[in-house]
Amino acid sequence: MEEKNIKKRDSKRVVFWRKIFYGFFLLFLGAIILSLITFIYLIRDFPRPERLTERPLTQPTRIYDRTGEVILFTVFGEERREVVPLDSMPLHLRQAVMAAEDDNFYNHIGIDFKGMLRALIVNIRKGGIFQGGSTISQQLVRSTFLTGERTITRKIREIVLTIELERRYSKDKILELYLNQIPFGGNAYGVEIASQKFFNKSVSDINIAESAILAALIRSPSRLSPFGENKERLFTSKDRIINRMGYLGFISTDDVIKYTEKSLDFSRTGHLLRAPHFTLEVIDYLMEKYGEDYLRTMGLKIYTTIDWDLQQKAEKIILERSKTNRFHRSHNSSLVAIDPQTGEILAMVGSTNFFSDPYPENCIPGKNCLFEPYPNIATRLRQPGSAFKSFVYASALKKGYDDGTIIIDEPINIAGYSPSNYDGLFRGPVTLREALSQSLNVPAVRVLAELTNIESVIDLSKNFGITTLTKSPLFYGLPLALGVGEVTLLEMTSAYGVFASRGYSVIPSSILKITNSDGDIIKENTPSRKRVLNSNVAEMISSILADNSARAPVFGANSALNIPGVSSKTGTTQNYNDGWIIGYNSSLVVGVWSGNNDNTPMISGPGLVVSAPIWREFFEYYLQK
Repeated sequence: MEEKNIKKRDSKRVVFWRKIFYGFFLLFLGAIILSLITFIYLIRDFPRPERLTERPLTQPTRIYDRTGEVILFTVFGEERREVVPLDSMPLHLRQAVMAAEDDNFYNHIGIDFKGMLRALIVNIRKGGIFQGGSTISQQLVRSTFLTGERTITRKIREIVLTIELERRYSKDKILELYLNQIPFGGNAYGVEIASQKFFNKSVSDINIAESAILAALIRSPSRLSPFGENKERLFTSKDRIINRMGYLGFISTDDVIKYTEKSLDFSRTGHLLRAPHFTLEVIDYLMEKYGEDYLRTMGLKIYTTIDWDLQQKAEKIILERSKTNRFHRSHNSSLVAIDPQTGEILAMVGSTNFFSDPYPENCIPGKNCLFEPYPNIATRLRQPGSAFKSFVYASALKKGYDDGTIIIDEPINIAGYSPSNYDGLFRGPVTLREALSQSLNVPAVRVLAELTNIESVIDLSKNFGITTLTKSPLFYGLPLALGVGEVTLLEMTSAYGVFASRGYSVIPSSILKITNSDGDIIKENTPSRKRVLNSNVAEMISSILADNSARAPVFGANSALNIPGVSSKTGTTQNYNDGWIIGYNSSLVVGVWSGNNDNTPMISGPGLVVSAPIWREFFEYYLQK
């Protein structure tokens, strides 16, 4: 009996523990199923891998140099973003971001528990939020796929999605995605656009200090904006990041010292803008032709005529020469280089420095400014001075005269007009070759009055592509021979291309071709050459302008004009307001203007003294190429 009771109790005990076991098993299974359902729910809309790399529907228009390898400007829509691969970003930028945001990035699984604990301790000690515990992977998930709500559910979802992100992508890919989507204020997203916005350079070109600036801006792009009121805080954050980079062994102690002391200049344009005056002219044309909305969203590719190497050289020469030119009271210069056979603009510098202070010396724009950076002098009206004489002589040669024709250099008075030579001397009988090569004023006026006429010279210049001489011949009168009619450097340079191409005129062009987002050509430039001058006349002018021995009595045998095989003509206006030179061979025409925006006179001889050295250095560089 007792044995039966024992067996009965044992049986009940087994049943009890079996129920307990099954209960725990079902509870455990339920927890697993619930966790699985929760996990599936939380990642139900996790993006496909392709979504992170797919091209957006709206695409910016990019303006390139002639090779298509150098971006001059990008015309964005409402959101400015330009995706670049990780290997195009300098290592010190990646290290700066990790030092600022997640220095254990390459070692954790997406969640850095040690970092979270460290941040919590720091924040408790300082009594505020001074450090965040979120990793780069968490930040990418939060900013890309989640809302800004602060809930337990969102935090769990963030952790789960972060772990899944780390499972699907390599660390390098996560870092690349992160650096391409970080907001930097306004409509700027990603480090490439931020670099263009703040430093006017591609992210691949930024230094350690600039990298630290971008890393500092990640937390508070608006509060720490370089253009706001907290610039000192930004620099403090920059220095803190650089010091931490040194502490982590990312950079040397010497680099820490160098870049914490380094001052930085921020871009005034807010865009990456190369060959600024030229590019802005192209943008104006495109806006007029295609409209702003189309240009900002349809992904056009504009291949311009600019030779980036020549453009950089021109900008550098003018900037360096401007320091010397100030001793001659010249504060601005402009250069245009054109292929005379095609009309393609290879270089255009509209002012000494587009990126300088917009209002130097407290000037009033358009009134008393010796220098203004933004106006494109290459397209502004200026008097060409003696540079216009070549057209007068071409008109006479066209009528049957030649370079041996004699003209008398002596005092004249025609209807009260009594010009004189620059040195006040008269040389008696001179040939047309001597008169033009030595840029004598009196013979030029006599050629206009006696061997041709004002109407013929104006017609010839219009055929050469000069469109600005729109007033009546009586308005200009005989002073036209000395360049009183206002023209632009761009048109004058192009007009001299007629001599360089042995009599053909080609309209200047700035665009080679335009393609749509699929690469289909929608516009392509085809040069249209028109004969406007007999080749013998063109060659005769070129011969005279290249004759160093003929011009030596005035300019000297070793002047800046003396480049074998290259023809050139200077121009200086009355009171020395403008200094010109235009020189060429069969493959290149280069025009240079120097002076002051407000017409303040320079010291004597600006064409030869101020503009010619710029022209010669540039032309010699071209010939060496």
